[in-house]
Amino acid sequence: MKINGIPYRSIWVSPEDRHAICIFDQTKFPFAVDILTLRDKHAVADAILTMKTRGAPLIGAAGAWGLALSLRTDPGNEAMEESASMLAGTRPTAVNLRWAIDRMLEKLRPVKPEDRYEAARAEAALICDEDVLQNEAIGRNGFDLIKDILKNRPSGKQINILTHCNAGWIATVDWGTALAPIYMAADSGVNVHVWVDETRPRNQGASLTAWELGKHGVPHTVIADNAGGHLMQHGLVDLVIVGTDRVTRTGDVANKIGTYLKALAAKDNNVPFWVALPSTTIDWNIRDGIKEIPIEERSASEVSHIAGMDADGIFRTVRLMPEGSKAANPAFDVTPAHLVTGLITERGCCAASEEGLLSLFPERS
Repeated sequence: MKINGIPYRSIWVSPEDRHAICIFDQTKFPFAVDILTLRDKHAVADAILTMKTRGAPLIGAAGAWGLALSLRTDPGNEAMEESASMLAGTRPTAVNLRWAIDRMLEKLRPVKPEDRYEAARAEAALICDEDVLQNEAIGRNGFDLIKDILKNRPSGKQINILTHCNAGWIATVDWGTALAPIYMAADSGVNVHVWVDETRPRNQGASLTAWELGKHGVPHTVIADNAGGHLMQHGLVDLVIVGTDRVTRTGDVANKIGTYLKALAAKDNNVPFWVALPSTTIDWNIRDGIKEIPIEERSASEVSHIAGMDADGIFRTVRLMPEGSKAANPAFDVTPAHLVTGLITERGCCAASEEGLLSLFPERS
C-alpha cells in the first residue's frame, strides 16, 4: 500500500544495512510517520512487546526476522532455541507469532550452524511474501461478499461496513485482512463507507484504521466503541468485518477487546458478522476458545491514561481517571463461533465451524 504515493510494506530489510530490518513505529501514528531500524532480537522483541509493531500476521513476520537476526551473532543450537523462546513469549494471544517461530525452527534445525543465518533470512523473507499473497486473496474473497450485498442495491448506493480495531495493511506485511476487501471495493469504484470503532483503550481504530483509510481515500467515520449497536438498530450497518488474532479449529474467534459485543449486536440485528484471517491464524490444536485461548492482560496505564496531540501540536499523555482507582486491561475477548456468520480466508469463505474450516483445509482432517 502507499503513503503519500510511495509504496511500502509494514516490514522490510533496511536499504542501508542488509543486517537490519525496518518497521513503522505504530505508537506514533497518526501524528507522525517514524521508521525504526532494528538490528537485533532484543530490539525486535521490544518493538513487539510495546506494540511499536502489532497485528497478528505482522508480529509473526517480525518474530521470524528477529530470530534470523539473532543467528548472525550466535547460530548455535542452544542460542537459537533460547532466542526463539524469548521472541515467542512477547505476545501470548496471537498464534501467528508462535507459528512463525516454529516454522523457522523446523527449517533451521537441520541446517549447519554456519549456514543458518542466510537460511533464516531467506525463510523470513518467504514468510513475508506469503503473507502478502494470502492477504490479497482474502481481499478478493471478501470483496465477493460485498458484491453479493450490492446485487440487491440500487446502483451507486452507499454500503456501510463496520470494523473494530485495526486489521489493515499496517497490521500485516501488506493489504491487511479485514480492510483488504474494503480497499478492493473502493478501488473498483464501489461507494463504500466505513464505520471505524475507536477501539479503546489503545484506540487502534481511531489512530490506525482511520489513518490508513484516509491515506487511501476511503470515506470513513470514527465512532465511540459503544455506538455500533445503535447504528445497527437503525439500519446503518450493512456488514461487519473484523480481523482476529487466533481462531480455534471449531471457529471461535479471539480479537481485540470489544469484538464480542459487536458480534452480539450484529446477531440481534441480523447484520452479517464476518472475520477475515490468513490460515496462519488458525490454531488447529484447540477447540474451546473461551477456555483455551490465553488472554493477554496489558498494563493498567493503557486504561488510566490516553495519548494524543494537544492544540499546540504537542504529543502528550494525560490521565483519565481518579488517583487510587484500579484499572483492568484484558486485551482480547473471544467471540463464540455461533455468533460468527463466517470466516474469510485465502482459500475462500466458510462457516465458522470445524466442518467449514476443514472444507477449505482438508489436509487438517
